[in-house]
Amino acid sequence: MKLRKQGSGRRRRTLIAISAAAAAALALSGCGAGGGDAGASGSNTLTVVVEGGGKAELQPIADLYKKETGTEVSLVELPYAGLYDRISSELKAGSPSFDVAALDAIWLTAFAPGLAPIDDLFTDDVKSDLFGGLVTEAQVDGHFVGMPVWTNSEILFYRTDLFEDQKNKSDFEAKYGYPLATPTTWEQYKDVAEFFTRDTDGDGKIDLYGTDVKGAVETEWLATVSQAGEKNMVLNPSTNKVTIDDAAHKEALDYYISLLPYAPSGAPQLDWAGAQNLFYQGQLAMMRFWGHAYRQTPDDSPIKGKIGVAPMIGGPGGVAGVPGAWYLSVPSTGKNQDAAKKFIEFAYKHNDLSADTSLGLVARKSAFESKDGEAGYENYPALVDTLEAPQSLPRPATANWQEIVDSVLVPMLQKAVEPGADTAALLSDAKSQIEEIVK
Repeated sequence: MKLRKQGSGRRRRTLIAISAAAAAALALSGCGAGGGDAGASGSNTLTVVVEGGGKAELQPIADLYKKETGTEVSLVELPYAGLYDRISSELKAGSPSFDVAALDAIWLTAFAPGLAPIDDLFTDDVKSDLFGGLVTEAQVDGHFVGMPVWTNSEILFYRTDLFEDQKNKSDFEAKYGYPLATPTTWEQYKDVAEFFTRDTDGDGKIDLYGTDVKGAVETEWLATVSQAGEKNMVLNPSTNKVTIDDAAHKEALDYYISLLPYAPSGAPQLDWAGAQNLFYQGQLAMMRFWGHAYRQTPDDSPIKGKIGVAPMIGGPGGVAGVPGAWYLSVPSTGKNQDAAKKFIEFAYKHNDLSADTSLGLVARKSAFESKDGEAGYENYPALVDTLEAPQSLPRPATANWQEIVDSVLVPMLQKAVEPGADTAALLSDAKSQIEEIVK
């Protein structure tokens, strides 16, 4: 992975590395548009459809499953949008060509009518080894419809060379009255972002920024909403009452845009890939980003080996991230439902195998704990602390969520990060739009 100059980037719904989309495209070019249906009809083969990047996470589990059971697990890799479209169309038609589907958390409610309940897999022991938000998210209308296979959250990334510099330590404490350390609160994060925004080469232009502000993706702002103490981000799915214009949402949006003076220009177009690239180029002192990125620093990055991680920051409501989980689900009209459930049960049991993959994402608490103190897994404690925080709440369980994100939340944020934005008016307008969607 080579560094590239920052551009507008391509916004993606997925939380997996952007390079995985190219891998998915290559996989598709070799197997045709659908990837083949043998898995849904072959007695010794199961077909599992996954998003780009998901194949790497599941491959060691699939290999062990074949070794122990003799059943081949065919992992069919699709781009994010392509995966959604294929699952959606085949569930509606009632003739799925796959036995198991890896689903983004935000799809579960929309796809639930076409998924088989897997309540018997969620024993007390299973639930106790999963983060509470994942257990809640896996249920739709009183039934479990997906088993978490990996989860993620934004955590704090920071430049250790900057934070450990003695002059920076002395200058920071002299200016702000407390020691320089990884920030844990909104106020500290803003102070540190301000402190590190500077001209480092004396040419009169700022070339190091304290943070970034992402306008082209919604999840980081949603984490800020939870940090503000909101219990129902955007809307209450039980009542369809839209909450986006309440005090906590406004406080979160006002804080979010208050960081703009300490961030590079171009916030309305900045997405995950763009922010990650800015950090790897050495242009940011801090970045709030998905935990899997800890293992993805390019070899040609000037900050290679100079990156630290810590739990996500907290606001008035405490620390909060947005869980970014994926689930394994079974189509209710699938031909191999019993075999599919056995594989899902096996995948849960051997979830720790995914820790050693390229993304290194797992779902079980015990799988995270299995790497305690091991070099290369310093991001795990930060992920666990963030995911266990009471305010790390899942996104609303509504079938309309993707439409709300694409047509309301992202456009609103892109306007909010422009100079002089009226946040109250933007939130009020967003409420009206969402009410039209969910009515």
